[in-house]
Amino acid sequence: MKLTEAKNQFIASWGAFGTHWGINRTMAQIHALLLISPEALSQDEIMEQLNISRGNVNMNIRELINWGLVERVIIPGERREFFSAEKDIWKVVRLIVKERKKRELDPMLKLLDQLEEVEGDKRDKHVKTFVDTVSGIKRLGKQADNALDMLVKAEENIFLSSMLKFFK
Repeated sequence: MKLTEAKNQFIASWGAFGTHWGINRTMAQIHALLLISPEALSQDEIMEQLNISRGNVNMNIRELINWGLVERVIIPGERREFFSAEKDIWKVVRLIVKERKKRELDPMLKLLDQLEEVEGDKRDKHVKTFVDTVSGIKRLGKQADNALDMLVKAEENIFLSSMLKFFK
């Protein structure tokens, strides 16, 4: 497979995978392009290589910057903005997990805290079933939260050695 074909396949596949970790296809494709680019790219270069509009690039670059996956790069003498992606894939995974946790798990845990405090007679079977179910989900969510916190804070070698022990 030639490099151009491999790059195109990587960008398309990363775009499809991105929808599974909470971002849209175009955002993931921009991330993939920046991930495999040896130098920072301008908005125009991204538009040209992915055949997408300036507004689409601008909106998705902003969101990638918010996630911590992309940064602006200043090139002396250039008036245009350039962008580069974090190349350390372990750091990329940690940033994605951290952002998904913030956007999905944290609000769910907050909601479960509120739902657990439902009014009513705790001896009533409907109230009891509701509270027990919510509490069980909350316990699982807290365990997931703790595990994700460990992943976000862990160094790659410590995490991988722990996972290997877990699966043995």
